[in-house]
Amino acid sequence: MNGEQIRDGLRKSSLLHIEDVYKRYGSKTILDDIDLSVASGEFVTLVGPSGCGKSTLLRLVIGQEAPCGGSILMEGEPLGPPTPERGVVYQNYSLFPHLTSIENVTLSRRLALQPWQWHSRKKTILEEGMHYLEKVSMADHAQKFPAQLSGGQRQRVAIAQALIQKSRILCMDEPFSALDPGTRESLQMFLLELWEETKMTFFFVTHDLEEAVYLGTRLIALSQYYTDDRNPEAPRGAKIVVDRKFGPSDHAVSPSVKSTAEFASAVQEIRKQAFDPHYLQHVTSFDLSHPMSWVTHNAGEVAGEQPVQPGPGR
Repeated sequence: MNGEQIRDGLRKSSLLHIEDVYKRYGSKTILDDIDLSVASGEFVTLVGPSGCGKSTLLRLVIGQEAPCGGSILMEGEPLGPPTPERGVVYQNYSLFPHLTSIENVTLSRRLALQPWQWHSRKKTILEEGMHYLEKVSMADHAQKFPAQLSGGQRQRVAIAQALIQKSRILCMDEPFSALDPGTRESLQMFLLELWEETKMTFFFVTHDLEEAVYLGTRLIALSQYYTDDRNPEAPRGAKIVVDRKFGPSDHAVSPSVKSTAEFASAVQEIRKQAFDPHYLQHVTSFDLSHPMSWVTHNAGEVAGEQPVQPGPGR
């Protein structure tokens, strides 16, 4: 199977397909020819150095921004503006302070209805909201306002808020970064248990490399630290320099896995590949070992021909 056939197959079979995507702000290139296909049910973690465009890529997936070039498809169709099929959990708790937990969770359902529809369906929707609060272990706090909850509890409610929309992809933008270490680890374990139960597709952005290795069944690293064969003055942005599979043997709910030599080795290797400005890999040497990984090289990036290069799993 040649490169074009691989790419065509991924366009049709992937839940999310990103091809030849660029993002620029003025003269500055942030994302430089991003190629990524995500299967349904993957837990994708996204890491990279500060300023590499992690949150920019997430906004493109959500639909809050549009790429300057290339295409983003969801189940083979062009991605449009934000919709409930792409749920979002942010760092700063996307809850309304004047609403209780159950009111926050069910708000999207209520806003989608006319007043008379809400009154006729209120009981059913509130029962559905309680179901999701129970799923995140927050049913006992249904009548509390956000100010009465801890940071970890507010994030659990925010996750329930996204779950009730039955999103195809749950996008999370550094959701645990403001939490203390104990609460953070507790929520990491909770999120893995939730993923095991629901098999939802997660797209999780974090600045914490250990968190990314622990949570992800697939780790994507963006980085602006690399070399290619273009003119040194050519504008460059971040590329995917690591695309690795983790699990199921590497993927465990217990945080004890973080103390193993294998875990430490993986963290150290990815830190070198993506975070070290003095370790500049050539674009042909990136660690794209995930079975669904693939890449195109554009004019000048690689001397000679620029074929589609599938990952080793293909």
